[in-house]
Amino acid sequence: MPVRRMFLFGVPALAGLAAIGLGTRAMGKGSPARTTGAERTRPAALSGPTEGTGPAHRFGFTAIDGGELSLAAYRGRVVMVVNTASQCGFTPQYEAMQSVWERYRERGLVVLAVPSDDFNQELATDGAVKDFCETTFGIDFPMTTITAITGGGAHPFYTWAREELGAMAAPRWNFHKYLIDRQGRLVRAFSTATPPDSPRVIAEIERLLAGRA
Repeated sequence: MPVRRMFLFGVPALAGLAAIGLGTRAMGKGSPARTTGAERTRPAALSGPTEGTGPAHRFGFTAIDGGELSLAAYRGRVVMVVNTASQCGFTPQYEAMQSVWERYRERGLVVLAVPSDDFNQELATDGAVKDFCETTFGIDFPMTTITAITGGGAHPFYTWAREELGAMAAPRWNFHKYLIDRQGRLVRAFSTATPPDSPRVIAEIERLLAGRA
């Protein structure tokens, strides 16, 4: 059974988000600041490809175990993409991610973790991240290698996602969530402060798994 650990990293950030909500990085790298509209939904009127050939399926990552991790492998499934970190006040959200994965994977949900050190809270190597996640939280959903998600060096998926939903829906801290529907369309973003098992996220996952527009 995985050993649960206490997380003291990023406690000031955690308290700040509880007080003012997730926001832009106006306070500088590694510290979330205030914003509005952190959660965005793609308008229902916008159309997209069908039968799992959507734009998100163009992108791929490198799996934390090595080899290609292509979003095209998840055609016809709903994907929750979460940028993660091992030394953050929100790191316990890994537990909720695993719970949601176990609850919905048989119905077609994929949880994909994208470890990132963009906010200076990730471990030094992919191996250390993998060991930490498996030992501490019993993680068995897919994970990528440590990946840049912000700025000019951001992974192409994150550049595209920002263009799709707008800058206000882009990651401003660890554990930001994107939801991709069965057709490969990016339809929703949830901020760090919204847990992956919150009623709002679960309702959206249920809707997408049911194929409702």
